[in-house]
Amino acid sequence: MPSQEARGELAELKRSITIAGHRTSISLESEFWDALQKLSAQRGKSITALVAEVDRARGDRNLSSALRVWVLDQVARTKD
Repeated sequence: MPSQEARGELAELKRSITIAGHRTSISLESEFWDALQKLSAQRGKSITALVAEVDRARGDRNLSSALRVWVLDQVARTKD
């Protein structure tokens, strides 16, 4: 069977972090993890701190989805 990449699918990476005293797992594509790392470095914050900020503001949205939307928004803002 062909790999995910060969089928045009992006592989998700699952990472566990602690937010507000609770462990949670987040699944994101490697491109989003890379973008989160760059954005956190630009802001002088840890990835966990950025994820916690997004978590507090996400409303009813799934955390992984909220992170993807947040990263896309941040990237779009830097291109304007």
